[in-house]
Amino acid sequence: MLAFLSPAKSLDYQRPAPAFATTTPRFAEDAARLAAAAARIGAKKLGELMHISDKLATLNADRFTHFADAEERAALYAFNGDVYLGFEARSLDDAAIAFAQDHVRILSGLYGLLRPLDTIRPYRLEMGTRWAPGRHRTLYEHWGTRVSDAIAADLADAGTNIILNLASQEYWGVVAQHPPAGARIITVDFKDNGPKGLRFNSFAAKRARGMMARWMCEHHITTPDALQAFDSDGYAFAADRSEEDRWLFVRER
Repeated sequence: MLAFLSPAKSLDYQRPAPAFATTTPRFAEDAARLAAAAARIGAKKLGELMHISDKLATLNADRFTHFADAEERAALYAFNGDVYLGFEARSLDDAAIAFAQDHVRILSGLYGLLRPLDTIRPYRLEMGTRWAPGRHRTLYEHWGTRVSDAIAADLADAGTNIILNLASQEYWGVVAQHPPAGARIITVDFKDNGPKGLRFNSFAAKRARGMMARWMCEHHITTPDALQAFDSDGYAFAADRSEEDRWLFVRER
């Protein structure tokens, strides 16, 4: 079973990263070409494309301009958003990190597909950005079948056809446009149950995605049935509200 996460907009290149042997992203050369193309369009256009402030646009244009010389670190420790606060990778032992490297993947607008210990340079380029270099109009078109083809190869290497989709719709779109043949895709949702019934909380759901990926790695979970025992932060599998491949986990509030 392979679990898939979205990346994060916020990054951490300040704290020292744990000393694990890192790996090279399989699409590193593509990422470098994308970064160079993004650098050429400038801060103003980047801001318009990604709907970000002038300050953030300038920061990211500078990142792309100096991309080749930037510091690299493992993706699992570089990403610092809600999902990764839930994952809490720094407190996992070596065995759990090794399991993550084999069983967790991160989708990326710039890098396409990452393993947790693949090194990345600072960037921000959302998958849904309506831009791509050359003849393509979007990053979905730019990546085409390549991400799904790489996933199919990873599934074959792992001897499984099970995909656990913990990514956002925006990022999962790059896989959904060309689903790996023969794969069973289980998508997980997280909701709170309170006085007004079931509610979706974006912040809590993002953290829960990270917590589920962490729990999977801590317990070396390789089958869907075993994953239904996930109970971090009060969540429980809601069998009566779940479908065969669309699962809901609920916590009482």
